[in-house]
Amino acid sequence: MRIVDVNEFYSPTGGGVRTYIDRKMAIMAEMGHELICIACGKEDRVEERLGGGKVIYVKSPGLPFDKNYGFFTRRDPIWRLLDEYQPDVVETSSGWRPAWIVGKWQGSALKSFFMHNDNIAAYPMRWFEWIANPDDIEDACFIYDRYFNRFLDLYDTVVSNGPALLKRLRRRGVRVDAAMTLGIERSHFSPDLRDERLRAAMLRQLDLPADGHLLLGMGRHHGEKRWAMVIDAVERAADRLPVGLMLLGTGPESKRLEARIAGSPHIRMFRPVYARTELARIMASCDALIHGSEGEPFGLVPSEAMASGLPLIVPDTGGCAEVADPLTSETYRARDGADSARAIERLFAREPAILRKAAMVAAGRVRTDREHVVDLMAHYAACIAERDGKRGVLAA
Repeated sequence: MRIVDVNEFYSPTGGGVRTYIDRKMAIMAEMGHELICIACGKEDRVEERLGGGKVIYVKSPGLPFDKNYGFFTRRDPIWRLLDEYQPDVVETSSGWRPAWIVGKWQGSALKSFFMHNDNIAAYPMRWFEWIANPDDIEDACFIYDRYFNRFLDLYDTVVSNGPALLKRLRRRGVRVDAAMTLGIERSHFSPDLRDERLRAAMLRQLDLPADGHLLLGMGRHHGEKRWAMVIDAVERAADRLPVGLMLLGTGPESKRLEARIAGSPHIRMFRPVYARTELARIMASCDALIHGSEGEPFGLVPSEAMASGLPLIVPDTGGCAEVADPLTSETYRARDGADSARAIERLFAREPAILRKAAMVAAGRVRTDREHVVDLMAHYAACIAERDGKRGVLAA
């Protein structure tokens, strides 16, 4: 099977999307399939992958607020590439220009729209939460949902990256046919990588004793991640427990967060760690991962943490809640820092040996990216068979 992904979010200097596409390309090649990604570039060029697959960059304007990414403006170069490669499936995930470019292409490929995020949850629900409840904000954004359903009518299948996004969008009346839950490259992460000397060193950096509790907060410093709320929760819990927080990440709110934690002895910010082996050691050597965003469509970082043997402290809605193992996790009311503090206290009130053993068992059950690709290929094959079967009946 050949899949062409018209992907406005792929960038050689990107983050999660690049990682997802690169892994998907490699796994598909191992399975005997081919993935070709059409991406925005500063020039027209082709990047062949040794294992199979390729990235075709189409010269495109850069985003004015982030030069790492671009946006498609012209349909003809993309249509020419689709005509040339004649894929079995053509995917896209951007609800703007690419949605219409792919949807109106007249080729024979199965057309799939892949829902990776929800802008309503990421922006309006956060901007206006101080004046309205989440349901009312969602209802007020009905025009956005109507717009999506207009172009989704052009697609043979609409899939989401997990059950959280499927439930959220269906509740608003947006078409989603199936959840193709993402996974992680689990081989990088393991509870066996726990390093007690590294843990002791990290505790010292947070001015905590050897029996202190080490929380990890990892992700982009952006308002939707709610790091300010997480910081409030940790400070509340620190009034009753020897607990601290390591924040790994960077982003537009880094300076504000740095000012927020100034003078806090048990919370420190660190730059992102990109080396997978080093990151895996750090994760396995912490005591729990805490996350603040209820808008996450899929809990990528929580999944990596679970694969490292960490318990989770996450909101009770969204992608993080969907991946959390109830035997090793504590949830709290979304957007509620006080309840998050209580969840921290509940987790560390558990018997450490029992919690550690349960977390090691949960690590082996974390979904892999290979499982995701296998399920996605099976879904596309079933959709193609169903479509061809209907055509055969009509022809007869």
